[in-house]
Amino acid sequence: MTDHRPIESWLTDMDGVLMHEGVPIPGADAFIKKLRDSGKPFLVLTNNSIYTARDLHMRLNRIGLEVPVENIWTSALATAKFLDNQHPGGTAYVIGEAGLTTALHEAGYVLTDTEPDFVILGETRTYSFEALTKAIRLIDNGARFIATNPDNTGPSPEGALPATGSVAALITKATGKEPYFVGKPNPLMMRSALNTLGAHSETSAMIGDRMDTDVLAGLEAGMETFLVLTGLTSESDIARYPYRPTKVVDSIADLVDLV
Repeated sequence: MTDHRPIESWLTDMDGVLMHEGVPIPGADAFIKKLRDSGKPFLVLTNNSIYTARDLHMRLNRIGLEVPVENIWTSALATAKFLDNQHPGGTAYVIGEAGLTTALHEAGYVLTDTEPDFVILGETRTYSFEALTKAIRLIDNGARFIATNPDNTGPSPEGALPATGSVAALITKATGKEPYFVGKPNPLMMRSALNTLGAHSETSAMIGDRMDTDVLAGLEAGMETFLVLTGLTSESDIARYPYRPTKVVDSIADLVDLV
């Protein structure tokens, strides 16, 4: 393996890396503290578009993880940034929660169900038949289809929940239109995060618990990748993929000394 440059900036997934079902993973607090003390740029990433960065800051703070609001990057924020770059000042019909609608409002978007430029799909715990029907009809009438992330399921204490990818598949089946997914594994989310930090991929690393989103996104963005085994991926799963992370570690605790 070729020598790697020192890691100057860090991106890390949240669920499965820093916390699991609302409980901090041992070593997560030490890792975040080391990052903050070092002054190195970092972002905590999540594909979940339900919560605002301020919401997530409070949720992390309650379990002892001190992550400033400005160090949180969500698929909702990445989606709003993408749309602001591609089609500034547009209009959108949105299925989602405050994390997504707030990000779009702050990007200058107007939310409407009258001839919107885009239909934007994100996570919500209250997908309604009426809202999905409206989205399908708007797409049929020419609205372009964007989804915050392709995750098919999300975790809950009771088991898997249908997530954006699954609902997007329903809309695609009805309209024949595929959405553009902004979140991981689209390297666009990683590049927008790196741009937010003013960082370069060659000297940045991505930490995640999933091969198909975190590692793939980091790899395609040209970053070093670390897979932790505290989330959805076991060591035996890795061989199923045609690519590898830079390094596999048991948990975030094993990376503290690299900061």
